[in-house]
Amino acid sequence: MSRDLDGLATPLLARAATPYLALNGTANVVMQLSRPEVGVGVRDSRVEGARLFDDPVRRQRTTIGYLAVAVHGTADERAAYRRRVNRSHAEVRSRPGERPAYSAFDPLLQRWVAACLYRGLEEASEAVHGPLGTDLGAFYAEGVVLGGLLQMPAELWPDDRGSFEDYWRSGLAAASIDAATRAYLMRVIRLEYLPRRVPRLVVDRRVWLTTGFLPPEVREEMHLAWSSRDEQRFARWTRRAAAAVRRLPERHRGRPFSSSIARQRAGGADDLWLSAAPGTIGGAGDVG
Repeated sequence: MSRDLDGLATPLLARAATPYLALNGTANVVMQLSRPEVGVGVRDSRVEGARLFDDPVRRQRTTIGYLAVAVHGTADERAAYRRRVNRSHAEVRSRPGERPAYSAFDPLLQRWVAACLYRGLEEASEAVHGPLGTDLGAFYAEGVVLGGLLQMPAELWPDDRGSFEDYWRSGLAAASIDAATRAYLMRVIRLEYLPRRVPRLVVDRRVWLTTGFLPPEVREEMHLAWSSRDEQRFARWTRRAAAAVRRLPERHRGRPFSSSIARQRAGGADDLWLSAAPGTIGGAGDVG
């Protein structure tokens, strides 16, 4: 990632980073892990302390912190974040003979993670603010920063939004989630990483929302049922959620990402935001 890309202005991405984005965070992690190498790398991560089930509070903060730095960060903050991610990712690689083989420095895997994050931002922006229209090209051009923070070379980012759509569709068509990764992801969706048992009603609603935010291809890989009635209910629910975000006072509309970057700059996050990246093959994040 060049210094120029570190300093890329991202006002459209920043506007998209609202509480609505946090709603689809868990589904976004599932999409990232639908790439088998990413799924195995996260599920079997050997990075002590960076795994979701080791320290869920830390993982949530680092996930939110990554997106906060990506959309609100200065060139120096992005460069510092990337250096810390590199140190964490140095430990994330498959053992000799392990299949599928993976490495957190694989730029093609980094591109898939970045594409999932970009897709979530675009969907959140259009849900809250309406169709991007003539801003779509500029919005997409800002998205390259999401991969750059993970050391994805800028030239790997698809040239334009049309090329991205082709890449995205081929990625979804290739989605493959094995039984072990599926079981791991269902534990994440059901909040089993929390120290206390979560009420069944909350768990059921969370499974339903996550299922709704998933593309059909990934939903099928997760063996999650979804009906036309579910789709209609989900559309009503998301419209209400987006309307609620629009009604928020401006100072709250950027949370939790605006508050995360403020906390980081004040030194109140104990550098947790710099310790690992979200939902990458370094460890699964969860902001949903």
